[in-house]
Amino acid sequence: MTDVLLGIVLAFIAGATNAGGFLAIGQYTSHMTGIVSAIADNLALGVFGAVGVGVVAMIAFVAGAACSAVLINWGRRNDRTKQYAYPIALEALLLLAFGVLGTASREAPGFMALAAPLLCFIMGLQNATITKISGSRIRTTHLTGMVTDIGIELGKYAYWHRSKEQPDAPRVKADLKKLSILLRIVGMFFAGGVVGALGFGHLGYIFSIPLAAVLFILTSPRIVGGAAGARGRKA
Repeated sequence: MTDVLLGIVLAFIAGATNAGGFLAIGQYTSHMTGIVSAIADNLALGVFGAVGVGVVAMIAFVAGAACSAVLINWGRRNDRTKQYAYPIALEALLLLAFGVLGTASREAPGFMALAAPLLCFIMGLQNATITKISGSRIRTTHLTGMVTDIGIELGKYAYWHRSKEQPDAPRVKADLKKLSILLRIVGMFFAGGVVGALGFGHLGYIFSIPLAAVLFILTSPRIVGGAAGARGRKA
């Protein structure tokens, strides 16, 4: 699977988790801009409990990204064919745990306190993974940079090239391949958001289980194939 196709699938998962998670726990978890702004607002207003919640969410996102880096670099040293499968498989396990625990505990205070940091950790894990895979070309859990790049490429595409005064001036040329990738990723994030909102709204926490299944399907050929290859070499 190419990094672009993987990015498109992960954008769908992120959109579904973010929008559906909001319905489940009342908080968006895929991007840090809003969370950091909320920390600043609540600090200014003296709502220190909410400040603590935001700080924990931000730390969880950073921890998820750090965990991805550790798993990928460990994989590079031990089995390069599975280096990116490890963090995606971990994301699948954590989404599965979120669905099972959420369904079992419902509105239990203990789970609700854990739910937002868990989803933030998952999103940090995913965003760092696709960032490493794509060489920092693709992000999947937030859209500000990608929507900005779409605007830049559309502006370049619409730029008027003809100039009688400067016939030899370099032409401004849009990167249509990049624009296509960005539009697909943003579109899939939106589609995932719609599906996630409907799924979590009608089914509750258990809807995270099919999302986890998609990630398991992505990683199983690498993990199972790598394990089979290792057994074959030993034999």
